[in-house]
Amino acid sequence: MRFDGREYDEMRPVKITPGYLDYPEGSALIEVGETRVICTASVEERVPRWLKEQAQGWVTGEYAMLPRSTRQRTPRETRGLGGRTLEIRRLIGRALRVAVDLRLLGERTVIIDCDVLQADGGTRTAAITGGYVALAIALRRLIKGGLLPPSVLRRQVAAISVGVLQDEPLLDLTYEEDYQAQVDFNVVMTAEGEYVEVQGTGEGGPFSRQMMERLLELAQKGIEELLVAQKEALKGY
Repeated sequence: MRFDGREYDEMRPVKITPGYLDYPEGSALIEVGETRVICTASVEERVPRWLKEQAQGWVTGEYAMLPRSTRQRTPRETRGLGGRTLEIRRLIGRALRVAVDLRLLGERTVIIDCDVLQADGGTRTAAITGGYVALAIALRRLIKGGLLPPSVLRRQVAAISVGVLQDEPLLDLTYEEDYQAQVDFNVVMTAEGEYVEVQGTGEGGPFSRQMMERLLELAQKGIEELLVAQKEALKGY
């Protein structure tokens, strides 16, 4: 049994609240155990300068942690973004662009803002999973308004963390587990079972191909559960 009593292949409770904020074109609060991330999607009728007159749109991600989202206060990044924040922003953007046909989006930019209210492991993967819901809500509103074709939303995307602790593969790591993990993976997949990104690191030493395959199997199991939670959240939109 794990620190919180779960089995090795058991997810923490997942709750996605769609339309959490009134003003954004799309929004969702995602809760994965004690981790809570608010995700918003803002649509702008413009594209970056390097995409002008290219007949396509853009999806980009931003990420930040509130100072007391952690056990000890984390200072705000007022003097430039840290390497971890930049890495996660790029990951969110890459993951969610896969969900959209950028040609059909037209010359629009969708900005996905992911702000961590409380962190207990898996904030970047929760941001991607919740960010997809916010993105889908925003695009479905444009579709209903006749501004975009339904096929602009190409595929469903979700993400999860897996790792190895005391030589055992685990699904959906808490902070305590992640902190002590020998191996740490972040996995992004589509509803079709295709990989968007796999970030894997041997924190305490190398790992075997067999262990990697076990971790990817665990990740797929968790992502399948997250895909169901996303679909439930999007009912009515």
